Amino acid sequence: MRADVDVLVVGGGQAGLAVSHGLAASGVDHVVLERDRLGSAWDGRWDSFRLVTPNHTIRLPGGEYRGDEPDGFLARDEIAEHLRRYAASFGAPVVEGTRVDALRADDGGFTAETAAGRLRARRVVVCTGAYQRAHRPAFVADLERELPVVAATEYRSPASIPDGRVLVIGGGQTGCQLAEELVRAGREVVLAASRAPAMPRRVDGRDTVDWLEDAGFFEHTLSDMPSPAVRFVSNPLATGADGGHDLDLRTLDARGVQLIGHVLGTDGTDVIAADDLDDCVAVGDQAIRDICTAIERTAAALGRPEPELPPPPASNPVAAPAPRLADLGVAIVACGFRPAYEWIEIPGLVDDMGFPVQEDGASARIRGLHFVGVPWMRTRKSPLLLGVGEDAEVVVGRLAAQ
Repeated sequence: MRADVDVLVVGGGQAGLAVSHGLAASGVDHVVLERDRLGSAWDGRWDSFRLVTPNHTIRLPGGEYRGDEPDGFLARDEIAEHLRRYAASFGAPVVEGTRVDALRADDGGFTAETAAGRLRARRVVVCTGAYQRAHRPAFVADLERELPVVAATEYRSPASIPDGRVLVIGGGQTGCQLAEELVRAGREVVLAASRAPAMPRRVDGRDTVDWLEDAGFFEHTLSDMPSPAVRFVSNPLATGADGGHDLDLRTLDARGVQLIGHVLGTDGTDVIAADDLDDCVAVGDQAIRDICTAIERTAAALGRPEPELPPPPASNPVAAPAPRLADLGVAIVACGFRPAYEWIEIPGLVDDMGFPVQEDGASARIRGLHFVGVPWMRTRKSPLLLGVGEDAEVVVGRLAAQ
């Protein structure tokens, strides 16, 4: 591995490769360090995983989707392979299997410590993903003393987990997709819900993501939101499985998933769940109503015919009894992720929620340090295949001009 470089890019996912593409086109000397192999963040998803946004939203600079199914949803392996082909298309200078264990400011530049040696860089772009650490509530330790517990990042398929009744903890996008897959496989599933927004897969025959893009939804900035805590709010419930279909607490209830409120803990015999399933359902319902209102306004502004909207729900799901621990075969924890930048040894780097303090990707704490792929870095779409390329171009433009 080289001992020094102008720009070090940490992370070889979509953000890091988009940055590398721009740096290469600008003639900027750089190297990309990837702790695993290219596409590993996608390779690590469960076997049946598919994109939840249409393929045409893959808009990496020079790496846009050009296949025959723009409105389809790429499978896990296809996404990873798309990234590997993208890197090969411009000869990205990627060093795989090289994790950066520490980064510190040093003599007007930066020093990165890796198992392969020390690397000096004049400037650094951190592209380590939207979230880096799976969130694990404290009560999970109590559950582990009573039954097998599997992290969502470890789940691969229904056959990969122990037999028996399954408790899925976390009613966000991942938890709901896993609950649906498991119940379809014939497993008895209890889902501990959460206050996640929902959305219809399609409205009037058109994907809701396309409607939302026309409505400006993905251009929202953090300052448009009522609180910066929106960075921890679940993405709208959606799935690309089986060509894409509606997925929310109501559809799961109809499929036979047993719903309970969010888990508070255990008393050693039973799972203790909050009495808030109705609230969780209501949050999803309100999100659908808000989306439909935005779609109506967007259709009118574009001069399109008034869209046919989904009918309002007729009734609410009824909460199931919280399960006894002895009746469970396994619990799956799908409680989202948290940022992890402790390896960057720069005081004051992050805010009180753990996110980098930055402006348009440039660290507000130290000159020469940049970020791409951070949730809400510039807009709602910043960490998405839809928008990460735009943020990369902003950061690359600044680097190339210096």
